[in-house]
Amino acid sequence: MKKEIKFSLLFRDMWQSAGKYVPRVDQLVKVAPAIIEMGCFARVETNGGGFEQVNLLFGENPNKAVRDWTKLFQEAGIQTHMLDRALNGLRMSPVPADVRQLFYKVKKAQGTDIARTFCGLNDIRNIAPSITYAKEAGMISQCSLCITHSPIHTVEYYTNMALELIKLGADEICIKDMAGIGRPVSFGKIVANIKEAHPEVPVQYHSHAGPGFNMASILEVCNAGCDYIDVGMEPLSWGTGHADLLSVQAMLKDAGFQVPEINMEAYMKVRSLVQEFMDDFLGLYISPKNRLMNSLLIGPGLPGGMMGSLMADLEANLESINKYKAKHNLPFMTQDELLIKLFNEVAYVWPRVGYPPLVTPFSQYVKNLAMMNVMAMEKGKERWGMIADDIWDMLLGKAGRLPGQLAPEIIEKAEREGRKFFEGNPQENYPDALDKYRKLMKENKWELGQDEEELFEYAMHPAQYEAYKSGKAKEDFLEDVAKRRAERDKAPEEEVKPKTLTVQVDGQAYRVTVAYGEAELAASGAQPVAPLGEGKEVLSPLEGKFFLTKNASDTPLKVGDAVQQGDVICYVEAMKTYNAIRAEFAGTVTAIGFAQGDAVSEDDVLMKIG
Repeated sequence: MKKEIKFSLLFRDMWQSAGKYVPRVDQLVKVAPAIIEMGCFARVETNGGGFEQVNLLFGENPNKAVRDWTKLFQEAGIQTHMLDRALNGLRMSPVPADVRQLFYKVKKAQGTDIARTFCGLNDIRNIAPSITYAKEAGMISQCSLCITHSPIHTVEYYTNMALELIKLGADEICIKDMAGIGRPVSFGKIVANIKEAHPEVPVQYHSHAGPGFNMASILEVCNAGCDYIDVGMEPLSWGTGHADLLSVQAMLKDAGFQVPEINMEAYMKVRSLVQEFMDDFLGLYISPKNRLMNSLLIGPGLPGGMMGSLMADLEANLESINKYKAKHNLPFMTQDELLIKLFNEVAYVWPRVGYPPLVTPFSQYVKNLAMMNVMAMEKGKERWGMIADDIWDMLLGKAGRLPGQLAPEIIEKAEREGRKFFEGNPQENYPDALDKYRKLMKENKWELGQDEEELFEYAMHPAQYEAYKSGKAKEDFLEDVAKRRAERDKAPEEEVKPKTLTVQVDGQAYRVTVAYGEAELAASGAQPVAPLGEGKEVLSPLEGKFFLTKNASDTPLKVGDAVQQGDVICYVEAMKTYNAIRAEFAGTVTAIGFAQGDAVSEDDVLMKIG
């Protein structure tokens, strides 16, 4: 009999790999006893990654969610783990050091045992503080190797990285195959090298099913000495998710490994509850295509964890492109055509931005760059027209050291725009901020929370936390759910009902009603939309959400403020990235068209400057 292999259930990741949201706290508490009853899990991923942000987006307190459901696993003797993005903490952009340190204290107090830390650039300088912070908080520090397939990312590269992390104090190593594109034989060599040097260090393997390599990879890493395997469960396993527990257990048992038995009655309970949650609201954000294995991913290497959100984003981007095509009497594009163009553009962009491993947030950055390029070129514009500030931070070295070299065209663009490259430690660019957020919370009469967990949440996700506290997040979420349910349940005749649209004629906006087929309209004269203030219009370059600031402590512009050419005047958040909108001319703000967090469409008037 070969060694014992233990299983970890990726309950958080399997939801976010499929769609946009995770279950509510009442649903998590409902399913936890059945997961425990299955009797086969040594570990469960309960939080981290996008968990906190997602809770805030649908108007719930993530601290309550983490505490309530990790407690049940703690009582059952099952370890819980979270996903930590090193310099980026739990968000898409860098986090001050004092916020990072508080993060681990809070999560340990909430019942999380293991901090799985990764840096999307595999920059050890970004991971090293997390090792210290986790161990100071009493957590197990598990450090990840972000796997990708390129001329740079070799077996030797990953072996050396693992040995350096262990030298720095990492308790465990995770092989993080976020796209499922790692090659099985190479994985076996990496794990064997780690175990030869440090047989005492546990190794955990994490992979998405994606193009279908991961079952072979699981067998290879287990033969090489791996200790833990991450698994998913139906109906969310496979495709953009993870290998199913039943398949992995059967394969490893046949190979002679010691694996835990599964209480199938409890398995069916969990399976049924997952389906129940999908039928409630979570399935509204899950594409049926996500369950398909997709060999196309071998090329672009995009991670399974972002494919759910990517397919959702694709709908909005496709609509924007086809609006342009309709205006110019061009043939419409299909979603499949856009997906292929996007994947091809990712393959073009990736080596030119230095081969960052395609994992959060850098997978989003590369995908967003590629998508912006595709949208620009489909509208007759050039590549690289819009690069968000967070993406520039990656390109300039402020987020860490890129594995490869930037293309000359990117370097030339940076120099042309007066941007400076950074060679120092990335954390130096992001000063401590907790005192600032304590002051803001005091002014708002908000409690810091047990173990300062509310302070942590505000400092980590300022905009989303404010929307949660104001009730706007809940309102927007419920409105979106209602809209999606209506879309799902509508009768065919709903398609031909009159619809009210805004059209522009000779520079004047009008609200008009459009009927399809033989539907009749009630007589009504077109009414002009109330005009904004005088001045030149600042149009939204893309669809997303409008923000005057991206940090709670920043001072937003107001009507009457003077701006200079090149000043950042607002942001449009799209595809999890804040895109800075800059003034193309100097003047005075005469009108602001939207409130913080409002949805905007391409070419909407964001502001007027006179």
